Amino acid sequence: MTAPRLRVVVATRLFTPEVGAAAFRLQALVDGLVAAGADVLVVTTRAPGGATAGTVPFRISRWPVLRDGGGNVRGYVQYLSFDVPAFFRLLLQRADVVVSEPPPTTGLVVALSSWLRRRPFVYYAADVWSEALSATDVPGFVVRLMRSVEGFVLRRAACVIAISEAVAEQVAKFDAPAERVRVVANGVDTSVFNPHGDAAHSDRPYFAYTGTISEWQGADVFIQALPLVQRKYPTAEIRFFGQGTDEPALRALADEVAPGSVVFGGVVPPREAAAWLRGAVAALVSIKPGQGYDFAKPTKIYAAAGCGARVIFAGPGEGAAVVANNGLGDAVDHNPDDVAAAMIAALDKEDTGHGHRSQWVGENASLAAAGQAAAAIVASLARTQP
Repeated sequence: MTAPRLRVVVATRLFTPEVGAAAFRLQALVDGLVAAGADVLVVTTRAPGGATAGTVPFRISRWPVLRDGGGNVRGYVQYLSFDVPAFFRLLLQRADVVVSEPPPTTGLVVALSSWLRRRPFVYYAADVWSEALSATDVPGFVVRLMRSVEGFVLRRAACVIAISEAVAEQVAKFDAPAERVRVVANGVDTSVFNPHGDAAHSDRPYFAYTGTISEWQGADVFIQALPLVQRKYPTAEIRFFGQGTDEPALRALADEVAPGSVVFGGVVPPREAAAWLRGAVAALVSIKPGQGYDFAKPTKIYAAAGCGARVIFAGPGEGAAVVANNGLGDAVDHNPDDVAAAMIAALDKEDTGHGHRSQWVGENASLAAAGQAAAAIVASLARTQP
């Protein structure tokens, strides 16, 4: 007698074809589950402009959602516009296991609906949300509330998948049982982020910053460094691809200290981002020190190195260690002088490390491999439940 197919529901406010690390990570998980023979339903939002992922071997349930001015599902009202309907949508779905992506409000909805339906859920922790929140200027009571919600979710998950050992250590601070926490490394789509595609062309040498632009990343340090770089290389510029809460402040700073030399290109498809990375002098990545977020390993590192681009990482912690210890570029302190020195050095010296960096990513940061590993954890959890 043939065993019934494993039924998995994935609840996420972001999913392909939207551009973002979370969307790509969940797509890789779903691909891994489908390859293992699971019946998968993705409960998500209606993509901007009604875009779809085309014909796929799994089911997608999309629902209208509120978005901010930049088209993001970011902000408490926007989160709730997904989470509240998702609670009822999840109640109506049969599943052996449910997977939740942050924020913790979505995790709470998944936890409550799973409790009512008496089924396990997995929390896929790409980061610790309340730690990132504490690095912004939101009121303290909001941080405390979100920390309580996040702790509730982490302690009640049948399994927490953390994208790094450092994230797992942060999860442990919420008293989540250690035996329920599994680490699956993060990564990028190496079929896109590799050195073999087209490279963007520009009349000016440029540095590329791709992905989220949030306060806790402190990307302003690159703009502050640019006038120092231009003393030797007057035509050097920075190109930002992505968006986030700190973008308005960065635009204002750029107009003040480097007018005409900082380009904000918005969110672009992955293949276009990869082309800009291949043509860049170096890719820029940062973590602002003193924000309690030193454990982060931004996906930007892997995307850039996968394309062969050297990385200039400004800031402390795990991300700096990844860059410095694996020959992916330069890790420097988060200040304009040190950042400018690294940018000038990149302009001075021909880059011969493309092959090493892309090979390292292929061997250590493949998103497909990460998705397969996460899928195996989800499947094994469902099989062991009574």
